[in-house]
Amino acid sequence: MALPPFRADHVGSLLRPQALLTAREEFKNGRISAAELRTAEDEAIRQVVAMQSEVGLSSATDGEFRRSSWHMDFIYQLGGISSAPDDSIKVRFENPDGVIEFTTAALHVDGPVRLPKTIFADDFTYLRSVAGSAVTPKLTIPSPSMVHYRGGPAALDPSVYPDEEQFWTDLSAAYKAQVRGVHELGCRYLQLDDTSLAYLNDPAQRAELAARGDDAEHQHLRYIRQINAAIADRPADLRVTTHMCRGNFKSSWAAAGGYDFVAEALFSELAVDGFFLEYDDDRSGGFEPLRFVPKGKQVVLGLVTTKRGELESKDTLKRRIEEASKFVPLDQLCLSPQCGFSSTVDGNSLTYDEQVAKLALIVDTAAEVWG
Repeated sequence: MALPPFRADHVGSLLRPQALLTAREEFKNGRISAAELRTAEDEAIRQVVAMQSEVGLSSATDGEFRRSSWHMDFIYQLGGISSAPDDSIKVRFENPDGVIEFTTAALHVDGPVRLPKTIFADDFTYLRSVAGSAVTPKLTIPSPSMVHYRGGPAALDPSVYPDEEQFWTDLSAAYKAQVRGVHELGCRYLQLDDTSLAYLNDPAQRAELAARGDDAEHQHLRYIRQINAAIADRPADLRVTTHMCRGNFKSSWAAAGGYDFVAEALFSELAVDGFFLEYDDDRSGGFEPLRFVPKGKQVVLGLVTTKRGELESKDTLKRRIEEASKFVPLDQLCLSPQCGFSSTVDGNSLTYDEQVAKLALIVDTAAEVWG
């Protein structure tokens, strides 16, 4: 495929090398400067882009190596949004061994939402410079939904936004400016990462939203409208995808359930070019919701898990692709991992070599399926 998403692709985040983790710790403790940390990040990104090219991928990210979190590092750079360390949010994650909690500072919308400057501009410029012509550089950012899902109506200062509609208008305008800004920097492949549209399939998640005052049964419709407003009138040569998973922290997850609840509206109305979908285990449900995907949209099947190092069987991957093709034509399908390998700086429970092996498996399998 000449345009992204590619037959063999990946979500975005990659395991941080130990040298980079050490540099971050040294910076945190005041032993190296911000400039020295950035130099360490530059070198790690140069190496990981080379790895992505060497395994045969057509796209490359910077692994999100400059971030602590896949979404909050972006959200806190929006004007009008601040971190509230004294008001933390605990997110419950599960794994085969039990339950763990991820604690993060809450966010407060205490001013009009705006875009003071293009976020991750320098980061993308560097990625593009090291990607060269070998691979298409992809920028990943959280979708507008994530700004609302994390805090809900309670996060909005009523003196700033007595009417939630104005918040949504301002948020979409800020994102629209971000889309224009990254395109001007040469970005032609933008991904909006969104756990909310997957979480909303889980009755337990909808119950939590309802308890805090949200219209949980229709929340996905609002999110779809706002994402569409953010990417409306985008340049014709900018490809936009979205990635939807059910949580990814230290090989654990936060939600379960197939895409059935949101599928019809999501696939038929969301104006993106492709959908990265989590499909690595039974928790993700079946392929039946893909029957709502219209012609012209690509579906990237996240069949390879990033939550453990065991390598999938190529034959099993081919069989699952064939199963999915009963609901959406094979020509509209692609293959990827189910999520990033390191959605936070902590990373999932697998090794660098296991990560590379999984990416290579995706490339090899895609070549055999699609040629």
